[in-house]
Amino acid sequence: MSRIFYVLALLWALTGNALAQDFSALARVIPDQSQITDNGASGVRLRIGLTQGVPYRVFTLQDPYRMVLDFQEVDWTGLDREAFLKSNRITGVQFGAYVPGWSRLVMELGAPLAVDTADMRVDAATGAALLTLNLRGTDFDTFAKGAGAPRNPGWDLPEPATVEEAEPRKGDQPLRVMLDPGHGGLDPGAEVSGTDEKTLMLTFARELRELLLRAGGYEVVMTRVDDQFVSLERRIALAHRAGAHVFISLHADSLSEGQAHGAAVYTLSEDASDVASLKLAERHDRGDLISGIDLSGSDDQVADVLLDMARQETKPRTDALARAIANGMAQQGGPMNRRPIRTASFSVLKAADIPSVLVELGFLSSPRDLKNIRNPEWRASMAQGIYKGLEKWRQEDVIKRSLIGQ
Repeated sequence: MSRIFYVLALLWALTGNALAQDFSALARVIPDQSQITDNGASGVRLRIGLTQGVPYRVFTLQDPYRMVLDFQEVDWTGLDREAFLKSNRITGVQFGAYVPGWSRLVMELGAPLAVDTADMRVDAATGAALLTLNLRGTDFDTFAKGAGAPRNPGWDLPEPATVEEAEPRKGDQPLRVMLDPGHGGLDPGAEVSGTDEKTLMLTFARELRELLLRAGGYEVVMTRVDDQFVSLERRIALAHRAGAHVFISLHADSLSEGQAHGAAVYTLSEDASDVASLKLAERHDRGDLISGIDLSGSDDQVADVLLDMARQETKPRTDALARAIANGMAQQGGPMNRRPIRTASFSVLKAADIPSVLVELGFLSSPRDLKNIRNPEWRASMAQGIYKGLEKWRQEDVIKRSLIGQ
């Protein structure tokens, strides 16, 4: 049974049967009817209870092994990950919003699995639905032959737009800033004590945007304005499409190893400045993996952006931007990390022609940082520090670029 059949079969069931239910409203998960359990020696059973039937599709990806389910559209509120995942053959599970109108569930597989049976039963009286997938073990070659994301318009992330190069900014033009709230949708980022990184960074990005707009002289665009997933590659593409002059990615990570705390500003480098920075870059890139994106060939797409001549011009400007923002935050009282300027191979910073930095406001694994980041007054102070840094940088940047032009 092909993965596309699951979609077509359900669409027929929803549109062709006599129930005449209205499936346009948002379906909600029913937590006590939803669980992933072991099903015999080599199998896994996935059960998802829903308040109504919705179209869905199933496909698999490799490197690493994952099984992806897309739905139109599911509210996952109330589903606890630990209570939901009770199988030793599934190493992790993520669920949440994907693109507008669609939701996604991704299972990380400990070994290759294939769909044996798939069935969605819709109750004629209530409209509630129960999706059951029985998965069985398979061999590596068979899994590889069937793996890959199907290309269906309306289900997938839009292709990054091809855009013309933006004209260089003149001294009297507004500075166009692309703010990038980290993570989003089914990628929550760091999670500590009921707080997740994606929500905090979206809140801070909105606050920083308002501050910059009120200050005047700035145009602000955001890679996401709500709780939606945005791939790393698309974040770069959005910055190009907007003609951004500066790209600032906002994060508040968590490190299980060490006692990391305090704000830091990162720039791109293939060689991380320290082990902690290397681990952070790996965690950030993992967001695309757990979200079920097919990354085959993505290295070539990113490599096309890394223009050597653009990088030679942009790197000094990026380094100056990082120093200015770090100094601005420090002047507001921080607290800053003991090494406030660091480097790592963050994929989201690979727009070679746009000065791009990643700001870690702090670490949610640090009780002090967590308390600060939850505090609106502290966030306002850090937003002010970033604004002051941007102001200083753009004044110096205009002078330097005019001298180069001469």
